[in-house]
Amino acid sequence: MSWIDVSMRITSDMKVYKNREEKKPVFTTSATFEQNGVYETELKMNLHTGTHIDFPKHTIKEGETSKGFDVSKLLRKVKVFDMTSVVDSITKEDIDSLSIGEDDFIFFKTRNSFDKEFNFDFIYLAKDAANYLASKHIFGVGIDALGIERNQEGHPTHDALLSQNIIILEGLNLKEVDHDIYDMVCLPLAIDDVEALPVRVLLKKNKTKK
Repeated sequence: MSWIDVSMRITSDMKVYKNREEKKPVFTTSATFEQNGVYETELKMNLHTGTHIDFPKHTIKEGETSKGFDVSKLLRKVKVFDMTSVVDSITKEDIDSLSIGEDDFIFFKTRNSFDKEFNFDFIYLAKDAANYLASKHIFGVGIDALGIERNQEGHPTHDALLSQNIIILEGLNLKEVDHDIYDMVCLPLAIDDVEALPVRVLLKKNKTKK
């Protein structure tokens, strides 16, 4: 089986969180053949636009950043769980029977993967589910929305996970991915000491399933 790219494409008119203009990438031509002899493009983009990783500093004032992060930890197996039957939010009750263990990296595939435009009622991870995952001491969790939570005062889902240094991966496109175990290549940009990093994520079904 070939690798599946589950990353969002970076374009000037891409889907962004709550359709906020300040979240949209801005491409500017900074050099032309006529004036400079070469062609160059400048990109201005929020680090939380598109497929990206959240580090603790995103919601926790003294939280860790990307500084010193070992990128090799993102070359690993992931468990993809099909949650497309879920309406509104993924709760503890939805996931407490799933095979989730310590140090797992898990992805939740929801109805979000089939939305072409930003859906203000996107499926999110509820506070009780986040607390449950934190109690399991997982390594990371990914979701096919541009935010892992929606309309929860004080961002408790982020805090429950990031306070335990659990990686949050947002902005996945899991439309072509089945409920299974995959090998993952997730490579963030090498930007030092920030609260989020854009990533490219590739999946391929794991043959060993162990």
